[in-house]
Amino acid sequence: MAQVEEDLTHNHMLWSAFLGGGAAGLFVDVVLFPLDTIKTRLQAEQGFKNAGGFRGIYKGLGPQVVGSAPQAALFFVTYESIKHYCEPLVAKEAMPLVYMFGASVAEVMACLVRVPMEVAKQRKQTSIVYKSSIRILLGAYKYEGFFKGVYRGFGSTIMREIPFSIIQFPILECCKSYYSKNFKNNIPLDPWEVAVCGSIAGGTSAAVTTPLDVVKTRIMLAERKSAKNESLTFTRMFRKVVKKDGVKGLFAGVVPRTLWIFLGGYIFFGSYDFAKNTIFDFLQSDVR
Repeated sequence: MAQVEEDLTHNHMLWSAFLGGGAAGLFVDVVLFPLDTIKTRLQAEQGFKNAGGFRGIYKGLGPQVVGSAPQAALFFVTYESIKHYCEPLVAKEAMPLVYMFGASVAEVMACLVRVPMEVAKQRKQTSIVYKSSIRILLGAYKYEGFFKGVYRGFGSTIMREIPFSIIQFPILECCKSYYSKNFKNNIPLDPWEVAVCGSIAGGTSAAVTTPLDVVKTRIMLAERKSAKNESLTFTRMFRKVVKKDGVKGLFAGVVPRTLWIFLGGYIFFGSYDFAKNTIFDFLQSDVR
């Protein structure tokens, strides 16, 4: 009987992480979308003004809305599952390694949904010609292929997201643990307190990994002709950015990116914690 209740509680934890992550991801991406557009245009090779400037800052919102909830849900159900299974087996001192590993695997899962949506979103954000997201992805598939078109930049996205998460989640978990231990006598944090920890972790990670984001954006936005004439590897694009714009170019859009993820971290982790706990309590009410 105890094992049945434990299994049911674990299933409820997974469902609450899945649904809570999806709700949080959708909410934060819609609210802060203009900052993402400005960041993308600052990083575009043609320059901020030619990429659209401040005009149409909600262009590309459609694919973001479609992909936001599934990718966030996939991330958190993977991350929480790895934490759940590893915590009883790993010493407390080694838990940051679990957070890094869990976040890295979760990012790969999320990118299966994120990358095609990013390709459609960023091309809409920087294009002066209106095309639907479906037409953009169909065109990418037709002229560039599945992996080089629809999943353009998958490798560079992984190379951005994994370092980001390796920095972000240990900081997040350490902030939560430190705050709970020193200010709340080990009582679980309220959602707004989790939100503060999330904003600190997100803002720090965003600033540090901006060069990786610039390279990823340039690869996704590269012209089809350019993509065919040269191999769009991470290293080649990194060198191209440095050669053309210098080290300064690697930090294009650092202010809106850091602000976006700092604010997004507050909204995202706060709403995720609230939604997850609310859904979990609702599901557990049947068990009790």
